[in-house]
Amino acid sequence: MRVVLAFSGGLDTSFCVSWLVERLSAEVVTVTVDTGGSSAEALEAIARRATALGASRHVTVDAKSLVYDRHVSWLIRGNVLRGEVYPLCVAAERTRQAIEVARVAREVGADAVAHGSTGAGNDQIRFDVIWRVLLPDARILTPIRDERVRRDDATRWLVERGLPVPEGSGRYSVNRGLWGTTLGGGWTHDSWAAPPDDAWDAPEPDAIGEDVTIGWEEGLPVSLDGTPMSGVALVEALAARTARLGVGRGIHQGETVMGIKGRVAFEAGAPLVLIAAHRELEKATLTRWQAFWKDHLARFYGERLHEGQYLDPALRDIEALIESSQRHVEGETRVRLDTGRFLVTGVRSPRALASPDAVYGEGTSLWDGEEARAFAKIAAVTSVLSARREGPEWW
Repeated sequence: MRVVLAFSGGLDTSFCVSWLVERLSAEVVTVTVDTGGSSAEALEAIARRATALGASRHVTVDAKSLVYDRHVSWLIRGNVLRGEVYPLCVAAERTRQAIEVARVAREVGADAVAHGSTGAGNDQIRFDVIWRVLLPDARILTPIRDERVRRDDATRWLVERGLPVPEGSGRYSVNRGLWGTTLGGGWTHDSWAAPPDDAWDAPEPDAIGEDVTIGWEEGLPVSLDGTPMSGVALVEALAARTARLGVGRGIHQGETVMGIKGRVAFEAGAPLVLIAAHRELEKATLTRWQAFWKDHLARFYGERLHEGQYLDPALRDIEALIESSQRHVEGETRVRLDTGRFLVTGVRSPRALASPDAVYGEGTSLWDGEEARAFAKIAAVTSVLSARREGPEWW
C-alpha cells in the first residue's frame, strides 16, 4: 500500500511515518507543503528526517504564492478576523496543504493519504473534508487520532526505536507560516493563564518606532515604502519589521470546528497591520452599504474557511462580490509601528468618495440649510409616529 503523508517534520507526523511503515507495511511518501515561515535549511532538515524515519520518498511543495493568491488575498480584502482579533493564520495554510497533498497523491497513484492530527482539533476536519472531495476513492489514515496517541507516547515510540525526535516537541505545538505564527499547548489550555516570559521572542532592544507606507491596488497591497513587491514578498518584509518591535501578538479563544472552546496564541504583525490599513482605505473609497455587505459576507467566508469548507461553492460567489467591491480600493496608507502596537495614521486615495464641496463639521455647497432642515424632519418621521403611539412618558 502506498500512503502519502502530510509531513510537517514535527512530533506527530514523525510518529506517523514510523507507525505506517511498521504497522501497515506501507510505502510512505512524505509531503511537506511550504506555506511560509521555513528556511531552505529547515526544509532540507525536514526532508532528511523523513528519510531517517523510513519514508521511501519525500516531496517539498513551494505553495507560498498559492497561499497568498488563493487565500490570503481574500482575507485581506474581506478584513477577516476571527473573534475580531485572530487573522486565521492556520486555516488558510492547512487548506492549501491538504489540496497540494491531494495533488501529489494523484500523481504518485497513492492508495491512501494520512495526516497527524488529533481527534480534538480543527486540522483533522480541514484535511478530511478536502480529501473526501478531491480523493473520493482514497483511504484516509489518521494514526494519532485512531490510536489516541499522546505527545509523550509518540516521543517514547521514537526513542525506543532509535529514531530522531524533533527538538522542542514536549512543550508547545508551533505553526509558522506566511500569515503568522501560532502557539498551542501548555499554558494556552488554561483560559486564565497568561503567556510565560518566553512565549515569544523579546523585541529587539535597540528597535525604534517607524512609519511604513503601504500602496494598494484593487484592495491588495502592492508596495512598501514606494517599492513595488509581490504579495508574498510584501507580507514577509512587513512581518520582519513588525517582529522587531513585537507588534501583532495576541491570544484568541473561540469556537472550534467540533463545537468545543479552543485557545491559541499568535504573532501576526503583518496580517493585523494589513487588515487594519485596508479597512481604513475602504472607509475612504467604499459606500456605506458596499462595506456593510462585503464585510458581512466576508465574515461568513472566514467561518467556512476556518471550518475546512474552502471548496464550498458559496465561497466562489462571495469572492466574486468581494472582487467587485475592491475596484476602487486603491491609494496609500501610512502606519506607525511602535513597540507592541501600531496605528494607521494616514490614508489617501485618488478614488476617495470625500468631496471638496462638503467637509464634515464645516460647510457644504451640495445642499443648503433649508434642505438640511427638511432632511432632518423627514428622517425623524418614523420615530415621531412611534412616539405618538407609545405616549408621552415612553422614553
